[in-house]
Amino acid sequence: MIMDKKAWIVEATISDMQHAMTEGWMTSVELVQLYLERIGLYDGILRSILEINPEALQIAEALDRERKDQGTRGLLHGIPILLKDNIDTGDRLHTSAGSITLADSFASQDSFVAAKLRKAGAVILGKSNMTEWANFMSSTMWAGYSSRHGLTLNPYGPGEMFVGGSSSGSGAAVAANLAAAAIGTETSGSIISPSSQNSLVGIKPTIGLVSRSGIIPITHAQDTAGPMARTVEDAAILLSAIAGADDLDEVTKIDPQRRVEDYTKYLDSSYLKKARIGIPRYYYKHLDRDRLDVVESAIEVLRNQGAAIIDPVELPCQDTKWDANVLRYEFKKYVNDYLANVDASLPVHSLAEVIAYNEAHAEVALKYGQGTLIWAEETSGTLTETEYLKSKQKNKEMAGARGIDHVLQAYQLDALLFLGNEYGPDLAARAGYPSVTVPGGYAENGVIAPGGYITKGPQGITFIGTAFSEPVLIQLAYGFEQATQHRVPPRLSSPSSE
Repeated sequence: MIMDKKAWIVEATISDMQHAMTEGWMTSVELVQLYLERIGLYDGILRSILEINPEALQIAEALDRERKDQGTRGLLHGIPILLKDNIDTGDRLHTSAGSITLADSFASQDSFVAAKLRKAGAVILGKSNMTEWANFMSSTMWAGYSSRHGLTLNPYGPGEMFVGGSSSGSGAAVAANLAAAAIGTETSGSIISPSSQNSLVGIKPTIGLVSRSGIIPITHAQDTAGPMARTVEDAAILLSAIAGADDLDEVTKIDPQRRVEDYTKYLDSSYLKKARIGIPRYYYKHLDRDRLDVVESAIEVLRNQGAAIIDPVELPCQDTKWDANVLRYEFKKYVNDYLANVDASLPVHSLAEVIAYNEAHAEVALKYGQGTLIWAEETSGTLTETEYLKSKQKNKEMAGARGIDHVLQAYQLDALLFLGNEYGPDLAARAGYPSVTVPGGYAENGVIAPGGYITKGPQGITFIGTAFSEPVLIQLAYGFEQATQHRVPPRLSSPSSE
């Protein structure tokens, strides 16, 4: 019997929660109440959660009755999950991408991801804060800032450590044990970065594994939703729930046979004994001493666990000069498509109207400007420009066939190893390939990195592979996690305790 439920909930896994509910120690209603209490105590500082679902307790109560009368739907039955604020939910929660322009926007129906979670029995606890417009509004905007909810802080060092973006609220909330797990979205690093910076496991899936329908977009070439959790097992449970083919997202129907029904069957730490992992030293040369030590320690752990470490490996694309043209051109097209379908009562129905609304409410809306939105609006929105088409082809070819795929085949590798969100996840994003990050340790000291953030604090070890290699990456991440157990919860303080 659980004696102290408030202490037990800290770092409780999804399996722990299911066991407690099965044995009658806990109910879904109690889980929701425990998390709501922690949110009330600690999120005044962190500002990780933008909005609480007013129906969460009623949903949990219904799921408790269903468990009693009919049994459980599966591992997510009654589990409180947060969604990033760019993921549609057809309920009383808003979907705004953190922007005051959509502060009154209610989606008419669930996104594919939200519908899959509900079907699995999850309780959608609320919406997490995020970098506004998924960090595609201004080049000077701080990660984790939105005009709707202000700046999300890293629970390991509020105001001192980089929180990561743009799924910042999802990362900070799960790290602080304010929910069982969360769904983030990524275009390039937006799951991997906050997961790494908040000592979490993050899975950025292959494009086509998880549907994007009902998610406020940047680009169809790179956007995806994915799980953010405290353990590899929890992340695998979530990925199993949200993956699937969707008629509204044609990419999910291209390779359906490569989708796995249950990713938890790859929680096999023994896989490391036969794994071959490449070390792309070219991408480590900018690292400060403390972060390089984290990488070297991870390499040694993997070697001691039996993995073959191929060090160094060279990527043909490593000197390539990349651009953001795919994001720039596709953002206008796809955000216009999304906004055209929001309720007629809202003030914005196109990117041009978003820009105009922000200008008219500049005191609230434009703390960091909107240069990136303006830059995107300058395109035609037709996706016919030569500059765009060349960049899209270059990304796929150089990051994929002549980048990740080439090095994996040339050295017969299972995966490449990177630190956190440093370079590798951007390559994977451009190619449409998966990344998995897992807690890798802590840097006691740090330097000021490009963008103005301090590099000390939690660090992730990230494995990237070819398309649909999630089973392999999960095995590598799980083996590393089980050998190290680097994650520890942050020490939190409430506003009243300061």
